[in-house]
Amino acid sequence: MDQTMSLENCDFSERLKSKNSVDCLREEIAELKTRRNAVILSHHYQAPDVQKLSDYVGDSLGLARQAAETDADVIVFCGVHFMAETAAILNPGKTVLLPGAGAGCSLADMVDVHAIREWKEKHPGGLVVSYVNTTAEVKAESYVCCTSSNAVSVVNALPEDKPILFVPDFYLGAYVREKTGREMELWLGECHVHAGIRSADIDHAIERYPDAELMVHPECGCTTGILFQRPDLPLLSTSQMVAYAQRSQAEQFLVATEVGILYQLAKQVPHKSFMPIRADAVCPYMKMTNCENVRDVLRNLSNKVTVDSGVARKARVALERMFQVPPDRH
Repeated sequence: MDQTMSLENCDFSERLKSKNSVDCLREEIAELKTRRNAVILSHHYQAPDVQKLSDYVGDSLGLARQAAETDADVIVFCGVHFMAETAAILNPGKTVLLPGAGAGCSLADMVDVHAIREWKEKHPGGLVVSYVNTTAEVKAESYVCCTSSNAVSVVNALPEDKPILFVPDFYLGAYVREKTGREMELWLGECHVHAGIRSADIDHAIERYPDAELMVHPECGCTTGILFQRPDLPLLSTSQMVAYAQRSQAEQFLVATEVGILYQLAKQVPHKSFMPIRADAVCPYMKMTNCENVRDVLRNLSNKVTVDSGVARKARVALERMFQVPPDRH
């Protein structure tokens, strides 16, 4: 392909036939980012090619902080819809784009906002703690949000005389309840990808790799078994997994979460080995984003994510309370 041709004229349908066309796509994205004054934020579960072109890659808490602090006019959020909503809530007046059209979340879809309102009516003064993996409407009904990296600290910071409803992830909630000793009602929700990682999968992997260190995300279906069998094992968010692997003396790790994290682990800790507990732990929603649709939303300013101003105002309060609590210590 002629490298002197304009970016607008690159034939990206031929990208699989020529390395130069891949370069052309990346160059166009870089040029569009500059023109739009845009930033690209990506979750650890995104495909490696998307992570490579991003300005920041992180877990939900890190991404929320980056979204709150950016000076960019346009935020391209490579993740799922609730994450882009969070960026829009924290950046009124800025343009938030979601490259993966239709990238929802099975966990967020399990929450019924009307049932949350009914719970609040039955428990005057009760506090709703919502995992950040929720819609804007759910956040607006919540007292505080949390992520997997600070959920224990968030609940520990709440008044002890208030009833608590934790939504929507049952496994994360069970872990937080065990670690804090707080009485909480738990919503019966789950991430279908993480819920599929069971105790039997952990046992089988340990048999194959007895010397490997275990890292488990608290959304996993094996969480209740882990709490019983290994009560001292810290459960980790994706960013915490990277930090933990960097400081650990272990050379091999078994990783229980969505497999997208393996790229970042290998990049940040290249001298160690990482094996997934389940190689099929793949979120189809996270994989809806690719480099082409990142390019397309930057070109056309399409797939804009907006949140009703009244909902956003209430949800922002819950998010700001979350930011006031430091991540859990491990």
